[in-house]
Amino acid sequence: MRVLLTGGAGYIGSHTALCLLNAGYEVVALDNLSNASPEALRRVEELTGKKAPLIVGDCADEKTLTAVFEEYKIDAVIHFAGLKAVGESVRKPLDYYQNNLDATMALCRVMPKFNCSILVFSSSATVYGTYPEMPLREDCPTGCTNPYGWTKWISERILTDVAAADETRSFVLLRYFNPIGAHESGRIGEDPTGIPNNLMPYICQVASGKLDHLNVFGDDYPTRDGTGERDYIHVMDLAEGHLAALKYAESHHGAEVFNLGTGEAYSVLDIVHAFEKANDLTIPYQVTPRRPGDIAVCYADPEKAANGLKWRAKRDLTTMCRDAWNWQKNNPKGYEK
Repeated sequence: MRVLLTGGAGYIGSHTALCLLNAGYEVVALDNLSNASPEALRRVEELTGKKAPLIVGDCADEKTLTAVFEEYKIDAVIHFAGLKAVGESVRKPLDYYQNNLDATMALCRVMPKFNCSILVFSSSATVYGTYPEMPLREDCPTGCTNPYGWTKWISERILTDVAAADETRSFVLLRYFNPIGAHESGRIGEDPTGIPNNLMPYICQVASGKLDHLNVFGDDYPTRDGTGERDYIHVMDLAEGHLAALKYAESHHGAEVFNLGTGEAYSVLDIVHAFEKANDLTIPYQVTPRRPGDIAVCYADPEKAANGLKWRAKRDLTTMCRDAWNWQKNNPKGYEK
């Protein structure tokens, strides 16, 4: 089976490419490189000994998508491509709605022209909004607190409606919690542009001396230590979840939603201290005001994925922290040579 990864040169995309190649799938990546590097896929090829062609282009452009499908005879799609920073989405909502929704709709239009019916969608736990009861199950009420989350929610709605209108479609909607860590080799990992939006690369850049200190956004949440609590999942567990979703989609029709998380909640300070302990380092930090759109607590009920996808996260927090630092210390400038 040949799988198109939109956003395939990005953080989660590159780790999933590695996972798929090792499992015997063929991989083609489409990425506009706005927040990714072709070096990531070169290293994936190095690690697997297999080719993963990269097409530089925008998956919201139907002409580009059509050309890719014509050349590579795509059997399934894993759709990662999209803008993803919560804070930026609050400042630039139109950019997020246009980019993220256009890409989803372009895929829905182009895929049936080539008898491609399988799509795995990169959604997010942000679709649960401020729902207060934890852990979050797939049947919990949804509703978002920021434009990024709404683009995921609306994309889910689009895909669900398209699958209902065409019984040949097989869509799996994966609601990620908080991916961190890197491949154990230290050759691929998270390489954000500018100051990181996510916690772990921020911690890693402080540890490497690239940044002076970590900003902790708020210590007045109703949590154990006042900092936000999240469900952190190792990126390789997440990548393996996509492989499980792809196998599921091959034998099911319609649209189905699954959480990909561990079911454990860790605070910002829990992560800081776990990182310090795992790597024998000290991370200076200072508390700053909350970020717009952030919520206090968010963690998954992972049982539906365990039962339906036969998948469960298996790497612990110490492994996440150790692998993240292994990537950062060996690549202090990310993929830059």
